[in-house]
Amino acid sequence: MPDTGAGDAAVQEGRLRRDLGFWALTAIGFSNIVGSGWLFAAMYAARTAGPASLLTWVGAGVLCGLVALVMIELGASRPEGGGTVRWPLYASGRLVGTLVGWSVLLSVGGTAAEISAIMQYADHYLPDLYSGHLLTPTGLGVAVGLSVLLTALNWFAVRMFARLNNLVSVFKVAVPVVTVIALFASGWHSGRLTDHGGFAPYGYAACLSALAGGGIVYSVNGFQAPLDFSGEARNPRRTIPASVLTGIGLALLMYLGLQLAFLFTVPEGLLGDGWKGVNFESPFGQLALILNLHWLSSLLYADAVLSPGGSAYVGVALNARHTYALAKNRTLPRALMKVDRRSGIPHRALLLNLGVIVVFLLPFGEWQSIVSIMGDMYLLIYAASAVAVAVFRADPGTRMAGWVPGLHWIAPLSFVVASEFVYWSGWHDLRLALPLVLAGLLIFLGMRRSVHDGPLAGELRDGAWLLCYLSGLTLLSWLGTFKGSGRLPAPYDSLTVALFALGVFFWAVRSGIRHRTSAPRQPAPAAE
Repeated sequence: MPDTGAGDAAVQEGRLRRDLGFWALTAIGFSNIVGSGWLFAAMYAARTAGPASLLTWVGAGVLCGLVALVMIELGASRPEGGGTVRWPLYASGRLVGTLVGWSVLLSVGGTAAEISAIMQYADHYLPDLYSGHLLTPTGLGVAVGLSVLLTALNWFAVRMFARLNNLVSVFKVAVPVVTVIALFASGWHSGRLTDHGGFAPYGYAACLSALAGGGIVYSVNGFQAPLDFSGEARNPRRTIPASVLTGIGLALLMYLGLQLAFLFTVPEGLLGDGWKGVNFESPFGQLALILNLHWLSSLLYADAVLSPGGSAYVGVALNARHTYALAKNRTLPRALMKVDRRSGIPHRALLLNLGVIVVFLLPFGEWQSIVSIMGDMYLLIYAASAVAVAVFRADPGTRMAGWVPGLHWIAPLSFVVASEFVYWSGWHDLRLALPLVLAGLLIFLGMRRSVHDGPLAGELRDGAWLLCYLSGLTLLSWLGTFKGSGRLPAPYDSLTVALFALGVFFWAVRSGIRHRTSAPRQPAPAAE
């Protein structure tokens, strides 16, 4: 049976400072959503779907909103530091908790990737940071120094972290807003929603292609960040739902504004071959130069460094909460869950993650191609959370917040959407990522303690759905059209993934209910 370490873990949880209010949590979510991707997403969306890309952004917001509703209910019902790592353990047992936790630990590579992005943009100003696609010794020294700085800025009280992140978030909002206003003020071309092939020049099916393969859905991803700070939030039942949805809404409005600005201000001379012919290395930066907005181009290049910097800053804080929660789960040694009495910050977790980030930054050739996919692994949290909320709802001993109505259909739909998010990552990424997650089985076996854990056969039975789920997604990814073999053509590949996911969901919920029935009652953290 799982050992939640109710004694020592509760002591450490009690040391977290509940200093985060609505605006601080909203800024955390927004900053985690908006990295440097906003500089490119509008062009890729327009090239794929033309003006109909506006519908794609709305679709991405709706899909992410469905997933967010599930996680909001969990965050309001069971607020806890690193909650997204804890809920799968509570609901489905140690095997699921370990594999999901391991995938989250691997996603630290996503923060390393953000730091690498900062270095790539900084190379525009500071030469010799890169040699080809690898960091030079000088570049590595700068990247490590930046990692240490981000860790140091997270070392003190969470209130200080929130204030600094608020300032960064204001800048991250201001620059896109200024970009939209400046582009429209420089002149715009009427009829862009109907000219050059019409509103949907490549058909409305292209909206799905842009959603799945154009990176749009990942541009809105990252909204879950406030949930991992739910143990440090004031009145989480009220602030968590509002902050998550507000973060998604603000990001969606920003992306729609940028998409409109791009559609209406691209010079006519570049549209001779339609929207597919538009190609910029730095879309908004080069567009600003074409329109003689040199000051805007300079501002955009500066933001290209600051935006991923803000995301990396939040990422370092999130990684620390995840590592802290994984130590409570016993996926990592318990010593890492220690929270500093004075600051309320898990310092040991911060230091471990600093070491992991530095390792991910080392120029090991093909290592970099692996690092770039690790951020996708956090998507498994979405699927595991959908199962968790359904299991808790079915457990009469678990009190839910009741904030989200209709969870009986939102939860399975959210699981399907989360599965599509993973599948749309593409075979090129999943062929490496999903087997790496399955390697977490070794951690599961290595961290077992017979005095705390139940029979191995029972734990394998409770978590078998996740093993089959990961294996099935790997096979479907190879068969499908997202950089796979194409043996399963579109749109039947995505439809097959949806049907497969729906079947796994109900299996997972049944397994979770069985686990909750046989395991000792897990007390929910206080919501107030």
